[in-house]
Amino acid sequence: MAAPSRKRSTPAKKRRPRGNPQKPVGGAPQAVAPATARDWIAAARIRTLPLAITPVLIGTGAATLVDEQLHWVIALACLAVAFALQIGVNYANDYSDGIRGTDDVRVGPGRLTGGKKAKPRTVLIVALAFFALAALIGLALVIRTGQWWLLLVGAVCIVAAWFYTGGKRPYGYNAMGELFVFVFFGLVATLGTTWLQVRSLPQEAWFGAVAAGLLACAVLLANNLRDIDQDRLAGKRTLSVLIGRRATQVLFTVFVLVPFGIAVFLALVYPIAWLTLVALLGGLAAILIVWTYRTPRELITALQVTSFTSVAYGALLFWAFAG
Repeated sequence: MAAPSRKRSTPAKKRRPRGNPQKPVGGAPQAVAPATARDWIAAARIRTLPLAITPVLIGTGAATLVDEQLHWVIALACLAVAFALQIGVNYANDYSDGIRGTDDVRVGPGRLTGGKKAKPRTVLIVALAFFALAALIGLALVIRTGQWWLLLVGAVCIVAAWFYTGGKRPYGYNAMGELFVFVFFGLVATLGTTWLQVRSLPQEAWFGAVAAGLLACAVLLANNLRDIDQDRLAGKRTLSVLIGRRATQVLFTVFVLVPFGIAVFLALVYPIAWLTLVALLGGLAAILIVWTYRTPRELITALQVTSFTSVAYGALLFWAFAG
């Protein structure tokens, strides 16, 4: 009897995986798309630029108390320097925080370096380019006004901008950010604008400089309150990490309200300054958010509202001085 024939087995065909064959499987890291123009604009943090406008407005308004003629060219040059420094420090922060790993997990807008969207060296070069632009415009201002000693002030501003989060011991990591913001975004920016225009510093410029500095500090506090948990884990000892949430909320409230107290005082001599109380509506909205927020993302709105409250305050105080 013949043995039953056996069918020759053929190996089963391997099924090709569905989807993109280049897509990594398992726990392999996903490729990150390179930064787009929108990413670079977002990294410049345009919403913080009002902080550069406020001191120039107040400083220019104070200058008109000494000389009624508006020195628009100098004022616009001061604004350009402020913008370049602000954008430069934002890119520098992106670079420094990114290489330290501070931005590995973010609540706020994504970053170029931390998000692996751009090479750290590229971000650094862009930051340095904006610092160089600020230096060139500042040099032109010095040449035009003959105030050569301001070259030293400009150099200190650039160094301070870099060491906010750069270097081995950044002061922004040691609860000193608000102090330096008050000095450079308040006193230096406002008084420098006034001095370059009229070579004088009336007391109104000092009052306005304090107000501008406090509002800038309020914006930084809102930012640091948003990132308080992430910063604590990353070892970044901001003022908010050091004093805690409740004290940060109280301090934010003080920083927002004191400038309007200054405006009320100035309104005794410059009645138009009463109109700054219109901007207080934005400040009160920001305070409400800071005290009632449930998720850190809500503080992004508080940051934005405070920034625009600052520029509205500056515009109205300019009107009070120049009107």
